Amino acid sequence: MHGEIITIGNELVSGRTQDLNSWYAAARLTASGLKVIRVTSVGDDENRTADALKRALTSSHYVIVTGGLGSTTDDMTCEIAASALDRPLCIDEQMLQKIESFVRARKITMTESLRKMALMPEGARMINPKGATCGFSLLTGGVHFYFLPGVPDQTRYLIDTFVLPDILSRYDTLPVMRQRILKLYGLNEPRIAEIFKSLEEKIGEVVLGFYPHFPENHITISLRGKDEPTISKTLDRVETAISEMVGAYVFAHDGREMAEVVGGRLLKKNKTLSVAESCTGGLIGNRLTDVAGSSQYFQGGIISYSNQAKMDLLGVSTQTLENHGAVSGETAREMALGVRGSLHADLGLAVTGIAGPEGGSRDKPVGTVNIALSSEEGTFTEKYRFWGKRKQIKLNSAMMALDWVRRYLNGDPFISGI
Repeated sequence: MHGEIITIGNELVSGRTQDLNSWYAAARLTASGLKVIRVTSVGDDENRTADALKRALTSSHYVIVTGGLGSTTDDMTCEIAASALDRPLCIDEQMLQKIESFVRARKITMTESLRKMALMPEGARMINPKGATCGFSLLTGGVHFYFLPGVPDQTRYLIDTFVLPDILSRYDTLPVMRQRILKLYGLNEPRIAEIFKSLEEKIGEVVLGFYPHFPENHITISLRGKDEPTISKTLDRVETAISEMVGAYVFAHDGREMAEVVGGRLLKKNKTLSVAESCTGGLIGNRLTDVAGSSQYFQGGIISYSNQAKMDLLGVSTQTLENHGAVSGETAREMALGVRGSLHADLGLAVTGIAGPEGGSRDKPVGTVNIALSSEEGTFTEKYRFWGKRKQIKLNSAMMALDWVRRYLNGDPFISGI
């Protein structure tokens, strides 16, 4: 039941590219009741890649390998696998036909680099031969190897559609493995660490995981066992205990993003929303409209980056801007009222701040952000100080603003600081 993952590429070991493939593969395998004993990343190095393959041959039942299947000179996974696993390198006719069809369809010239992509170790079988995204599998020494491209979207598709079902089909019984994910916003890492410590005596064999996912934090609750009802009951108990401790900081108990959660609450409450954005530059509206069906509750947004735009489009008064400045609770308040009225929404949300790296002062340093939410009950404002670079400040501002809407619709108190 145990296996390993090998990812190949100079971009991975140099830190230029995050290794999303091993993270995804390990999560999917573990969630299916399989065990991952090792994850190895190697550069485009023939000897080190060969060593990793040979070691896997003596320690694992299955091996997922990603990267190095392209047409460039450093894409040498096929050649290295053939040598390390003692298989001659051969032209795979199925793959060659796919490449030839590709060449004909695009009216380009067949090159040795393209033809090279049809070379595979003897005995290899194509994964997804009828599709555009391919890899190959190889059984040697009782170990099942799966060689996949390094592009994350392609890897995920092949793992979910072909590789994982193939691995699972080889086992009659597997322990049941279940995992829950709690997504939090606004709770810092030390507080989460305190929660973990206080739960140590209550969780038994449940495995807790903490994964920062800026600007969110994710808590995973995992348990492996023999029967589904017992596992679910235990996970329910631990999830409830954690939820009681963190309260409204949990915005999702599943894979949904904040904008999806907010959209769902707006629909349920039959409310509409409009946004006025300054420092976030349309980021909130972008996130809201990433959700299919958002036109049912999102009226639209106004990006009022300049003071003139705030006055002309949102009705912010000249006096307010002169007396309090563009980054102030007073300006945010008038922005929220203005966008709510002009776009005829139930809720008006506004954000104005200093994203940096310039523009800050002693009274209003970089990261100062004012948020306002206007409804029929009144208009609420709050000032925050976010840390980090420009992009991080913008992301946090957008996330906090959306969380305000979620909390308002749930009847929870807004976060007074972060």
